[in-house]
Amino acid sequence: MASVLYAWGRWAVRRRGLVIGLWVLLLATIGVLGTTLAGPVSNEFSVPGIESRQAQKLLERELPESAGGTARIVVAAPPGSTLDAPAAKAAVEEGLKNAAKVPGVVHVADPYTARTVSPDLRIAFADVQFQQPAHEVPQSAKDALTDSTAPLRAAGLQVEYGGTVMAPPVEVGGPAEIIGVVVAFVVLAVALGSLVAAGLPLLTAFVGVGIGVLGARLVANVVDMTGTATVLALMIGLAVGIDYALFIIARHREQLAEPGTEVEESAARATATAGSAVVFAGATVVIALAALAVTGIPFLTVMGLAAAATVLIAVLIAVTLVPALLGLAGERLRPKAPKAPKAPKAAKATTGPKGETWSARWARGVTRRPLLVLLTGVVALLAVALPARDLRLGLPGNASQPVASTQHKSYDLLSEGFGPGFNATLLAVLDTGSMPAANREGALTELHAAISADPGVVAVGRPVANADSTLYALSVVPKTGPDDRATTDLVNRLRAHKGTVAAEGGTLYIAGATAAAIDVSAKLADALPLFVGLIVVLALILLTIAFRSVLVPLKAVLGFLLSIGASLGATVWVFQDGHLNGLLDVPSAGPVTCFLPVLLIGVLFGLAMDYEVFLVSRMREHFQHTGDAAGAVTHGLARSGRVVTAAALIMVAVFGGFVFNHDPIIKSIGFALAFGVFVDAFVVRLTLVPAAMALLGRRAWALPRWLDRLTPDVDIEGANLPAATPRLPAQAQAGAGTGQG
Repeated sequence: MASVLYAWGRWAVRRRGLVIGLWVLLLATIGVLGTTLAGPVSNEFSVPGIESRQAQKLLERELPESAGGTARIVVAAPPGSTLDAPAAKAAVEEGLKNAAKVPGVVHVADPYTARTVSPDLRIAFADVQFQQPAHEVPQSAKDALTDSTAPLRAAGLQVEYGGTVMAPPVEVGGPAEIIGVVVAFVVLAVALGSLVAAGLPLLTAFVGVGIGVLGARLVANVVDMTGTATVLALMIGLAVGIDYALFIIARHREQLAEPGTEVEESAARATATAGSAVVFAGATVVIALAALAVTGIPFLTVMGLAAAATVLIAVLIAVTLVPALLGLAGERLRPKAPKAPKAPKAAKATTGPKGETWSARWARGVTRRPLLVLLTGVVALLAVALPARDLRLGLPGNASQPVASTQHKSYDLLSEGFGPGFNATLLAVLDTGSMPAANREGALTELHAAISADPGVVAVGRPVANADSTLYALSVVPKTGPDDRATTDLVNRLRAHKGTVAAEGGTLYIAGATAAAIDVSAKLADALPLFVGLIVVLALILLTIAFRSVLVPLKAVLGFLLSIGASLGATVWVFQDGHLNGLLDVPSAGPVTCFLPVLLIGVLFGLAMDYEVFLVSRMREHFQHTGDAAGAVTHGLARSGRVVTAAALIMVAVFGGFVFNHDPIIKSIGFALAFGVFVDAFVVRLTLVPAAMALLGRRAWALPRWLDRLTPDVDIEGANLPAATPRLPAQAQAGAGTGQG
């Protein structure tokens, strides 16, 4: 691999104008198409085959007026007033008449006739039914609906909005995300020691993210794309794009610091060595994200493929555009030669501890008592992972939206006026098409009575039937909220009535947004063990190929599992248990986003392997040249510790910026990834890995002969590259040209 990338890097430097021009052309083309022809994105996380989805499809076919998107208008009278006052009642009626005229609206419920006014007559809600699904309702219709309720606000009433139609869009680009990029630039400037060098990774990362994200928006015309998928592509693409460029540029400047090294030769070698690690590490990220397809969940598959495509673009940019820009920058990236110190100080600096870098001193400290370091680190990470034992999965609802948002306010008003269960309304769908006509009414009556008798049910609505009275939909209001365990238990009890209904020839479905969240969470929980097993096997295979070792991959996988456990434990502690809610602006505690564990495992696996490859490849490079296993650990950490630290800080800054995004899903993903990267880089890779390698010694690099014959040699360290030819001083070159010298 290194030989191919060496030639490729040299070609990119020599043809830098062509390479840069092609990438600019691609960015401009995708940018124009992705902006003008962007496809729709949604906030719907549905899974084919689950019961709630089957019911939704049945309703769309047989009872379409109940299958469209719904907006819920929640109205509250000011303290001391009620909604039955003539002025308030007239304002509500006028506003709902206006709402009925909004394009796409097929029905508006009157709270006074539908009895959706609270017992104290202060809070009411009206459901507005749209013809099309929620994600197809245009923004113009949502704005018109908001404007239609102006008479209510003019009368002094509080008006808030909920429902699937009024779900807020996923947005990025706020101050927190910008601060994350600024922090990344500062880290780059400190790590590389040059503002020009610090700007290059940001420039190349923005090119890759622009192509990846705008390309995903273009692809949204032919596949169902969620807003979370595009934000995830942005988040991961930006982080790995900066890191991959950093690794190559740092290696380039390290080589240029050696006297006589030519720019073209250095750029080619940096592409061959650090670039090989980038390609290998990037491949693990791409494979891990693409492996999300094994879950069999379409929205997660699209999410993984969108992020994987952005990472692939980042890798291609790292081995083509980055060396071209290195050639363009030329001598401006060469580090300044340090001033020669006085002789006594120089001797002291080269022999004493003060002459060592912090990473070299850290390496010596870790390897001095490796067993103590290893045990302490493992115990600490297991302690952080303990809350993950109580992990509950779900989908965030309006309670998780920002406190100042209309969605959160509508949730609070409904809970105050009607109880928390009104935010978790279920839908019982009874299909009697295969039942004798004479038995249908009796079956419906029995089901209505059985559901009403359940202790977890507050109320059951009147049945809504289709044209031929073969399909009925009943709204069921639980006592508890959508995130409560008791609501999940209620759904399971209601589904237990399937047997009774089936015995009479009918089919029962329990659906609705709350039931859908429960179904999706269960589906993802079932897919989690398979996905973890796939990732572990994948890691063992890839790292065995990379390092031609058995123990190094095993050690890497165990460290990865510790990082995952710690990240999930911290996420549960914050988002599910409700700690640090004020600091992180988390509106309310609730279950962890159902697809976060799978996503975290896929993403963190790839990123963890990045640091493993960059760190351990330098150890193996030294061991191959010297045969000194102990020295290889110290040397590898000393040479790569600074860059790995900078790369990890950049990722933590980028992911951490998304922690303050208003969207609860993006917020939790940003936190989990930021915490996971921090733990994996600083605790596992920079502490536990060198401690374990010191304990293993030469055994770390052992590979059985039969496996050695089967394992391909990818040469990440560049052992097969041609010897470097140092640049001759100008005087020597002149002498060589005249035959002197």
